[in-house]
Amino acid sequence: MLEAHSQVATWNTAVHYHLLHSVVLLALALYLSRDTPPATARRLGHATALFAAGIALFSGSLYLLALGGPRWLGPITPVGGLCLLAGWLTVGWALWRPEEG
Repeated sequence: MLEAHSQVATWNTAVHYHLLHSVVLLALALYLSRDTPPATARRLGHATALFAAGIALFSGSLYLLALGGPRWLGPITPVGGLCLLAGWLTVGWALWRPEEG
């Protein structure tokens, strides 16, 4: 089905970002299981929410588009990408300035 509609690349992009950010979520969960300062834990909690939203919006919309979903899903994909970028910025901020409240 994907090959017939030339959607293999779209599907592969969704899978790639889904896998990458799922591994990041696992790493964050392992990091947060340690004795993490409260401010850092709070920021990393926000990052996990951003990553989860980004996976759902970015990869989810690409999956649905590749399977022939409605075209209005296209504008949702960049919103998911912004969530993923915001998640990375939040992780960087949390780990760069862990002592700030």
